[in-house]
Amino acid sequence: MQSESQIPIAAATKRRFAVSLAVFYSAFFAVLGTHVPFFPVWLKAIGIDAVWIGIIAALPAITRFTTLPQVTAFAEKRQAIRAAIMVSALATAIGFTMVGLQQQPLALFLIYALTCMVWTPTMPLTDAYALRGVARYGLDYGPLRLWGSAAFAAGSLACGYLVDVVAPRDLIWVIVAWAVVAVLASLLLQPLDDLRRRTPERHAGKPLLRDAAFWAVIASAALIQSSHIAFYTFSAINWQLQGISGLTIAVLWTLGIMAEIVVFALSPRFSLQPSTLIAFGGVIAVLRWIVTASEPPLVLLAIAQLGHGFSFGLTIVGTMNLLVQRVPSHQIARGQGYYAACNGLLGAATSIASGAIYARIGDNVYYVMAAMAAAGAILIWSARHRLTAQPQSETSGG
Repeated sequence: MQSESQIPIAAATKRRFAVSLAVFYSAFFAVLGTHVPFFPVWLKAIGIDAVWIGIIAALPAITRFTTLPQVTAFAEKRQAIRAAIMVSALATAIGFTMVGLQQQPLALFLIYALTCMVWTPTMPLTDAYALRGVARYGLDYGPLRLWGSAAFAAGSLACGYLVDVVAPRDLIWVIVAWAVVAVLASLLLQPLDDLRRRTPERHAGKPLLRDAAFWAVIASAALIQSSHIAFYTFSAINWQLQGISGLTIAVLWTLGIMAEIVVFALSPRFSLQPSTLIAFGGVIAVLRWIVTASEPPLVLLAIAQLGHGFSFGLTIVGTMNLLVQRVPSHQIARGQGYYAACNGLLGAATSIASGAIYARIGDNVYYVMAAMAAAGAILIWSARHRLTAQPQSETSGG
């Protein structure tokens, strides 16, 4: 039994972990909140055409299935997940600074590719760090993750205001500024127990790849998440063409993120099976893209944006719960890496294809995205009986 003097220390440690992780999630997602909707706008402002925008926008997804799995596996093997997050954050800030100095498509493509190699591992590394801490301290993932979503919304809203105030060619420096904040936030992350002190060293990556149910989880999640690619890449551009102001665009994005925050906040109360949550997220994505493709009035578009809480947020919650169930703690970074790689492979292909499709048929590209989301929902629903809980045999650390 713990002595009374030990309890406040344990509570303080738990609180420091939760606060430092929430701060880093906030800083990291503030970068995403400015990058995702407005990086394509910056590319267009410096004279990059739609085909090149689609190719450049595919780079984060490409690095997720090429370099990212090696980075996460290396960090896990070295028990250096926290250190890897810090290095990745610093390299990302430097990379975006170099990107902002480019004007030619090929040079921008090359510098941005190098930046993505160090940037994209940050999310799976942070989620792996978070899930180990969640298991270590008995926390819930959703309430921690919602701070990232809140920062995404704030970053998107602030950048949307700036679109109407500053030249679009200067938007890249807003992204750089938030990347520097993320570097500072990474220094606050708290160390966790070293897993090697409690579990034997083992090479255990391959069994995950032989688990058909694991593949069903990551493939279905990748299909549903990748169905958002055309929206991420072309929504701001398309809405501008429809006469929607930058601030209104940011508000539309913010509505979706606010719905996502609500889903994360309520996620500890969800009683449905994680596979059902993912399937439901896929169904909502189908409806959302069908509505968006029809160029609806602003009110209906706003309602469709609220569906982001389900199409994205509910899919994330279900996926993370299933990964926690099926992936042992000492492999969680590797599992996150495989998930990101699958998501990246499909996302890269979707991004490249969506650029060409959008150039030909415009808003009708969302019907293709709806078909992808439907495929993901069908896959996870058909595999739901195989996705029984798999208790973890080891405690977490990292």
